[in-house]
Amino acid sequence: MPAAEMQVLQGMGVSSGIAIGRAVCIETRGPDVFRFHVPDDQLEAEVERVREGARHAQTELKRVRARAEEDLGNDLAAIFDAHVLLLSDRHFLGRVEERIRTQHVNAEWAVHKTAEELDDRFAHMDDTYMRERSEDLTDVSRHLLRSLQGIDHHHLSELPDDIVIVADDLTPSDAIRLGRERVIGFAIESGGRTSHTTIIARSLNIPAVAGLVGVMGLLCDEAPIIVDGETGTVILHPTPEALQRYRARKAELERRDRDLLATRELAAVTRDGVEIALMANIDLPEEVEEVALFGAAGVGLYRSEFLYIEKSPHLPTEEEHVQIYRRLIELAAPHPAIIRTYDLGGRKLAREMMATAEENPVLGLRGIRLTLARTEVFRSQIRALYRAGVHGDLWIMLPMVSTVEEVRRFRAFAGEVMADMEREGIPFRRDVRLGVMIEVPAAAMIADLLAREADFFSIGTNDLIQYSLAVDRNNEHVASLYQPLHPAILRMLRFVIDSARAAGIEIGLCGEMAADPRYAMLLVGLGLRRLSMSPRQVPEVKSWLRETTAADLADLAASCMSHSTAAEVQEHLDRHFACAISPAPAT
Repeated sequence: MPAAEMQVLQGMGVSSGIAIGRAVCIETRGPDVFRFHVPDDQLEAEVERVREGARHAQTELKRVRARAEEDLGNDLAAIFDAHVLLLSDRHFLGRVEERIRTQHVNAEWAVHKTAEELDDRFAHMDDTYMRERSEDLTDVSRHLLRSLQGIDHHHLSELPDDIVIVADDLTPSDAIRLGRERVIGFAIESGGRTSHTTIIARSLNIPAVAGLVGVMGLLCDEAPIIVDGETGTVILHPTPEALQRYRARKAELERRDRDLLATRELAAVTRDGVEIALMANIDLPEEVEEVALFGAAGVGLYRSEFLYIEKSPHLPTEEEHVQIYRRLIELAAPHPAIIRTYDLGGRKLAREMMATAEENPVLGLRGIRLTLARTEVFRSQIRALYRAGVHGDLWIMLPMVSTVEEVRRFRAFAGEVMADMEREGIPFRRDVRLGVMIEVPAAAMIADLLAREADFFSIGTNDLIQYSLAVDRNNEHVASLYQPLHPAILRMLRFVIDSARAAGIEIGLCGEMAADPRYAMLLVGLGLRRLSMSPRQVPEVKSWLRETTAADLADLAASCMSHSTAAEVQEHLDRHFACAISPAPAT
């Protein structure tokens, strides 16, 4: 068989670095299900298809259970026992068969609609255990559909070393699970630079390229592949010359990273003496050690929802909260540790906490809205935060705030929690700073009013840009419209910064915008003195800062504000830094 020709694809570099390995394709989106009419004389054959599919799915699940028992022990492997039982449950399969016979529909459609109907019933039950069974039902119906459609099941332990995952889509939990195995790179059809999945890739230091529409249809498993997260290039079936060139580039990037670590002990200060606090965004517990390693000035954002995602479908205990928060606070010292309350919702949807499914969860019950609507669930986190505050400089930050009332309601809720702990004799810190994340346009527009209620602001540009420009940051088809330099965004940033300064409160920025050195310089020019980013980005941004002056950056920001389009601003920045600063900007 002739060797496959090399193909070069251009996507969006979302996590820097170079991965050279073999592709493994994973289809994570649910299989398409269509409805077909089944004639009378074929109904029993269609029923038999369901029974055969259930037997096949049972066999596959038993195989997975045996492997799980070997790797993880019997307690965790027992999770699959419920799935196997559901595939022989006449209540479930009987409904599917009845739907086929009475509605004259194909097996796939009958499975899909029956599972959907039962899942809705489970979700509305008061009993927590029964609500959690909807998760089992979803998994089982997916297994059964894949069996009916002839899709094989595989386990990660069967995969080769040096895996590059090629996928149509990955959820944050997928990225965490795969990134902790032998995966060295991601090539994804969907997503963008600020999706939660790519944030996880950066947290795990895994090169990733997103927006590769159609890549799943271009290669088979174990095909050689190169992922260049710096430039957004993916090479399928690379030639020996391409492999040699990218191995050399990979070694060069690793040398550059080692050189940048030499800045760890240097101050993040401009040439005219203005100090900038470069802090770390933290998603996963293993990143905590990187705060000091890369010279970050504390933790500017701990996304506490990933603690939930790792524990899902169970909630972390109060003691688990306290343990991780205390560790963050102590390792951030003498700088602050800013912990954001759960921002569950959207792609991080916590199904167990929702009374009903939402058609548009990104604009639904998430962030502070979910906290205030489910206080009984979030009480343990709030207790843990105020308990952990006794160990150092903890700041609490509220996500998705859009009204002054939400801040006031949270303060009242926190007051009740502290009163309970006081009665119980539990030590806690009362004077913890409470801040607001500015990531909703409404919050940006009333920043002057919110500044009277909050102890500090942190601008979350990921969502602020998405909501302001009406661009889904996970949608590869409109990713090009996600423009951090849009004049509307720059004007909003200027207003929020000025409002915080006028009120005399601290203000920083924790969105991914700060991780690009060019954008970080512009943000300093706009007046920010506190930026938070992936800890690995701190050395490079620090190097850029030490090569310029705050006065020059203020002039740069003023000139950028005069442009009419994002492209004009980008061109102006590129031209300025091509002349002014030697380090090459990260992409």
